[in-house]
Amino acid sequence: MNQPLSASQRVILFVVAIGVFVPAVDLTVVATMLRPIIVDLEIPLPDGLDQAAWIVNAYLIAYVLAMPVAGRLSDVWGRRSVFIGAYLLFIGGSIWAPMAPDLNGFLVGRVVAALGGGAMVPVAMAVVADIYRPEQRGRALGLLSAVETGGWVWGPIYGAMLVRFLSWHWHFYLNVPLGLLGLGLAWWVLRDWPRPAERPRLDWLGTAVLTICLLSLNVALLGGGDLQSAGGFTAFDEVETSGTAWGLYLLATVALLLFVGVQRYQQRVTAEGKPAAFWQAPPLIDLRLLRQPYFSGGVLVNFFLGSMIIIVMVNVPLIVNVREVDISQSALYSGYLLSGVTGTMALFAYVGGRLLERCGYRPVTLAGLVLAGAGLGLMGASWSVHTAYTVMIAQLVLVGMGFGLVLAPMATAVINAAPAAQRGVAASLVIVMRLLGMSVGLAALTAWGLNRFNQLRPHIPLPDLPFTDPAYQQAIIDGLTQLTVQVLAETFAITAVVALSALLITLWYFRKGEK
Repeated sequence: MNQPLSASQRVILFVVAIGVFVPAVDLTVVATMLRPIIVDLEIPLPDGLDQAAWIVNAYLIAYVLAMPVAGRLSDVWGRRSVFIGAYLLFIGGSIWAPMAPDLNGFLVGRVVAALGGGAMVPVAMAVVADIYRPEQRGRALGLLSAVETGGWVWGPIYGAMLVRFLSWHWHFYLNVPLGLLGLGLAWWVLRDWPRPAERPRLDWLGTAVLTICLLSLNVALLGGGDLQSAGGFTAFDEVETSGTAWGLYLLATVALLLFVGVQRYQQRVTAEGKPAAFWQAPPLIDLRLLRQPYFSGGVLVNFFLGSMIIIVMVNVPLIVNVREVDISQSALYSGYLLSGVTGTMALFAYVGGRLLERCGYRPVTLAGLVLAGAGLGLMGASWSVHTAYTVMIAQLVLVGMGFGLVLAPMATAVINAAPAAQRGVAASLVIVMRLLGMSVGLAALTAWGLNRFNQLRPHIPLPDLPFTDPAYQQAIIDGLTQLTVQVLAETFAITAVVALSALLITLWYFRKGEK
């Protein structure tokens, strides 16, 4: 930053952190508000489960789609303009959603809010990268990661409290004053933020192709999700991928190849001189960044990190739900266990940022992946229907420490590797790849887990008793419970291998010393 700012670094960091926290809460808050939303929107059950799944999926997809576009827009148009515009979208969607008369109207509000919320995250990270020197960015980005994780943790708790004492509508009503407060603070602290000296055209052609790629991929990965899966693998008999899903995967692949071609074309046109046609512009993502080890390595590790996080976040409640008959008890124990990983992850995201300043990318990331891999390996080897919750939370704390340590170094590595004119889009790739990792990890988890369950189910030991005998029926229930927990525990062991893969990537791409 060449131009001095009237607000201090800490004040700016605090203000943009609000813009990260509020939409992060929206990402998870509906988890505990889903049932009353379904009832109030008159979604028929069970036939309407596929429609109800979009209450969650629509926000996540729009959240991801907004990031690369918003990141690049902030590089071209300036951080302040895009950040303020994102806030306005978020507030508008929050006003619309609770007033909607039906599911379609509600989803429109959720999508608009998600576009604004998703746009704020990479812009906030780019703002931090602008005001902090490269060697200082670790702690600031670590703090932003901690704030984002804190939003994920607070969302379900906050939603449960609102449903218990008020109604789900109040979440969106309260978003409006919170959003207006954040918007006002952002308007003030970024009032003298310098605009780019040059304002090149936005690569609308590349943006359109990338949007098609991300949209089709996420719809294919998430659109087939069924809310019945929240009850465990026993709700399904077969795993099938529909023709529509395969078509979307094919469309995503073609769009990705087209995007690479468009970016190369735009790079060549820009190098030859000023673009002439309206569709010609500097590339949305400079593919030459992928040649930089810290950039490409950081992007890959973030992808693997996302896949690891989602498997833990989904499987832990599933195991508790299978073990506990009482629904209220299962919710209590699930929250207790997940707090071990998410709370520790938030704390160690900041610790990782501070350690990054002393040790560099490689040692901190390796330490985090070793801790996460060790915790996941212990979970895969020891979790069963009889494992004590105290043992479980101890291992989850270890995993949370590992995840937290990785967040700041891998975000900082990607952003530091990008030139100032590409920081916004680089910041967006950090979060996009992490969220894509979550989507891919969840899809792979479901497919593998269901197939594994169906392979093992015929081998459940049963007593030599009549089928109608209560002892025989109880043996079936016990066998299915043990088998479900076994399969879920095996996915933790597989995730430990994913952690090892990320560790090898770190060793390969971060071979040179850096500070």
